[in-house]
Amino acid sequence: MSGASCTYYNRVLARKNLVDGSKAYKDRKFAEAEQLFRNAVSRDPDGQTVEGKTAQLFLARTIHSEYIGNRQRPELAQAAIDEYKKSLKVDPNDQASYKAIASLMENLQKNDEWLQWVTQRANDQSIKPENRAEALVSLAAKKNTCANDITDTEKTKKTITQNGKQIFQFVKPDNPAELNTLRTCINEGTTIIDQALALEGQAGVDAAKNIDVKKASDEDLRKRGDLLRVFESARSYKASLLIQAMRLAEMEGRNADRDQLKAQADTAKASFLELSDVVKAIQNETDDRTAAKEAAESANANANANSAK
Repeated sequence: MSGASCTYYNRVLARKNLVDGSKAYKDRKFAEAEQLFRNAVSRDPDGQTVEGKTAQLFLARTIHSEYIGNRQRPELAQAAIDEYKKSLKVDPNDQASYKAIASLMENLQKNDEWLQWVTQRANDQSIKPENRAEALVSLAAKKNTCANDITDTEKTKKTITQNGKQIFQFVKPDNPAELNTLRTCINEGTTIIDQALALEGQAGVDAAKNIDVKKASDEDLRKRGDLLRVFESARSYKASLLIQAMRLAEMEGRNADRDQLKAQADTAKASFLELSDVVKAIQNETDDRTAAKEAAESANANANANSAK
């Protein structure tokens, strides 16, 4: 009974710390908020309660905000990373914390650490398939940028006139090493994005995209939207990497391959647009519901104000 009473008392105090800390955070009193959230965390350092989990996440976000307010203090960014990692230990599927860490690593230009962090996430089979896919998309995006930085330049992308129309013609870069880099980025990016797309089945994309947005609950809209956006992005990068491969084929004079890759890119683009249409429908319905709710709240506020006169 004594232990149960102590736990209850700690939770009550932690809730008070959370309320006071949230108010301080809203008022941009970050140092005060940080201390209050630390106090809450100290009452449940392992995150066994809702209060402990929430406090750990709020602490990380507060330090993150302190860094955003003063980017001359990289130690704050590292401190935020450390706290976000603690939050992830409690909930490995916390995408917000994972992405915050990745963003902070990029801000600190810790490219090797970023690569290790995202690759580890992509290979972690203990987390949801859509979360692994999102990490794979991030890796593929880097490879796509690497390829595009070579193919989309004045030296490699020439404007010519063909049959009375101006079109682009892609030619090899002057430096053979760049051509090798281009091949590597395309091949590696394609392998990675195919791994992401292979997770669509496990993640339940087919079921998620079949939705009547008018009948779905707000929570269902949110969950399906979050899931489908990951694979919408994956399908987009699949199309983009096929375009990069098409450009490479043209550079190397492999015209039959170029034409085949163009057809594949068109198919991939159609696949992307199919999912994109569903995502847009979900977002439009979400926005409409938000606008209706805000209008109702405004009308109620005006009615209450008028009745008080």
